[in-house]
Amino acid sequence: MTSPAEKPHLARKLWLLFSQAVTVGCAGALVWKLFAPAIPAQDPLAEHLTILSAQNDFSSAVERAAPSVVNIFTRKQVTARRAEEIGVDWNGDPEVHMKALGSGVIVSGRGDILTNYHVVDGFPNIFVALADGRTFEARLRGWDVETDLALLEVKAKNLPAIEIADSTELKVGQTVLAIGNPFDVGQTVTSGIISALGRHGFGLNNYEDFIQTDAAINQGNSGGALVNLEGELIGINSAIFSPDRSEGFVGIGFAIPSSIITAVLPGLMSEKQIERGYLGFVPRQLSQELAQDLSLRVSSGVLVKQVIPESPAAKADIRSFDVILEVDGKPVSRANRLLQTIARIKPGAAVNVKILRGERVLTKRLIASARPQGALEKEALIPPQYEE
Repeated sequence: MTSPAEKPHLARKLWLLFSQAVTVGCAGALVWKLFAPAIPAQDPLAEHLTILSAQNDFSSAVERAAPSVVNIFTRKQVTARRAEEIGVDWNGDPEVHMKALGSGVIVSGRGDILTNYHVVDGFPNIFVALADGRTFEARLRGWDVETDLALLEVKAKNLPAIEIADSTELKVGQTVLAIGNPFDVGQTVTSGIISALGRHGFGLNNYEDFIQTDAAINQGNSGGALVNLEGELIGINSAIFSPDRSEGFVGIGFAIPSSIITAVLPGLMSEKQIERGYLGFVPRQLSQELAQDLSLRVSSGVLVKQVIPESPAAKADIRSFDVILEVDGKPVSRANRLLQTIARIKPGAAVNVKILRGERVLTKRLIASARPQGALEKEALIPPQYEE
């Protein structure tokens, strides 16, 4: 046990040890500061560029989606004389002449491939080339002219089917990727943004609700995939706007949205005719100028341009120049969305349609029928306006 006389001496010894430890630590810190390599501070610009580079790296989305995108082509044997006509010499033996048609997207692992109907229409010998190099003969399993969609089938298993996202959640400005086989150069990926949603009135098909994008789409991209940054399918690339019929891409491409795809795909897979409701009038998008010319109380909506004779609309006394306000209590504002609403009505079902006729608001009860083939119930096209 320490005596009272020894305590001051012990305290001085401990203080001396503490002072020496502090001195050695400070000296070590000074030596490190003088001789250690300098660690530069993070450059804010470099950090921003790193983040931007990561945001512009689409490789993960491509890795997920690209294996599901295929090349569609046709081939047939030609005689030696015909071979010479197309510019090749096969020593007099019949050979195979191949022609690229477009692109397609694998939608099931058992061999179902979705594409545009216009890609495969009229071609009896259809073949599919997968991204891994395998080639299969395809059978046209089902088609829907109304939406320009078709389903091919190949005899293969465990194919990489694409995931389908909900296009109703898309926003203008969102980054998207287009994957296909333009000009038969091989699978190609282009990037862009969603330029607009709900484009319609072009007369390309009867149920237009296009996604507009500036991702480059060219000949051969038709039927290919428009995907989000998760690699999920949001649309089937279908058409471009090309002035003066130059067929060159100018930054305006259109894709059929997945909301239409998911509505049609079950029917195509069942190999049955797509059944849609039918009311029997031709709608036209109502503009503010047209509403003023007709002295209407509304400035937007859907105008009845024509009523088809003997149709449910005719039997319910729907008339030309009526304005459709509601269908079964749901407001109507766009002609293309009205057609989609009518298509979802089951044939034989009753539906209440609220209309504006002159100064009166009326409600008509219609009994929907099945949409006939070649129906005139489609959006009336507005003549384009040209500046002199």
